[in-house]
Amino acid sequence: MAKPFLLGVLGGMGPLATLDFQHKLLQATPADSDQQQLPSVVWNVPQIADRQKALAGLGPSPLPQLLQGIEKLNQAGASHIAIPCNTAHHWYDELSRASNAPLLHIVDATMASLANLAHKPQRVGLIATQGTLDAGWYQQRLAQQGIEVLLPNDDELQQWFVPGCYAVKRGALHEGGELLAKQAKALLARGAQQLILACTEVPVALEAIAAPFLAQTCDPSQALAQQCAQIWLDYHHSYSTHIQRNNSNK
Repeated sequence: MAKPFLLGVLGGMGPLATLDFQHKLLQATPADSDQQQLPSVVWNVPQIADRQKALAGLGPSPLPQLLQGIEKLNQAGASHIAIPCNTAHHWYDELSRASNAPLLHIVDATMASLANLAHKPQRVGLIATQGTLDAGWYQQRLAQQGIEVLLPNDDELQQWFVPGCYAVKRGALHEGGELLAKQAKALLARGAQQLILACTEVPVALEAIAAPFLAQTCDPSQALAQQCAQIWLDYHHSYSTHIQRNNSNK
C-alpha cells in the first residue's frame, strides 16, 4: 500500500477562509461515522506576510513562512497538501520543490468542477486579487476551453474588491459581502454567465449576505475540497480492497 492518506492544509490566508475550507471538506466527504471522515492536519498560522501587498511590492515576501508551513506539514506526515488561498499559488512551484508530498493546485480543481457543469458557460467573470489576475492562471485555462473571461476593471478593484476582501479579514462579513456583491453584479451585468470566486474570502462574504446570484458562482475552495475528498475516497476504497484480499488469503 501507498503512504497512508493524510491531507495537509497550508492555511492561515486568512484564518476564516481556512476554517471555511475545513467545513467544505466535511461537507464534501460522505461519511456515516467519525472514522470515515477525511483525516487532515492544518497549518493555520495567520502571521504569514500579506500576499497582495507582497506582489504589489508593498511588503515582504510570504515565501519563507509558506516554506515553513510546508515543512511542518511534511513532518506531520502529510500525503497530499492543499492550499486554500488562490494568491498563494504564485509561489506554487517553489513550494512544490520543497515538499515531499504533492501539492494540489486550486486552478486544476476549479477547471475540473467547471467541466462537470451541465451547461458550459461561454463567458465567465473572474473575481480575484490583482496578483491572481496578473498571474493569468484562470484566464489561460479558460481560454483553452474557448471560454471568454471578463475581469474587474481598476476602479472596481479599488472601490469594491480590495476593501471588501479586507473587510472579511477583519471580521466585517456583511460589509465585505455588500462590497463584493457589487463587483459580482458588475461582471454579471457585462454578460458573465458564471462567476469564479477566485479569492477564498469572497464566497464566505457572499454567503453571509445570502447573495441571490450564488447559483451562478463557482467556488475554487469548494472545488479543491471536493478534489481532496475524492482522493480520500479512492484511497479508502483501495485500502478496504487491500484488507479484504489479505483476509481472504489467510
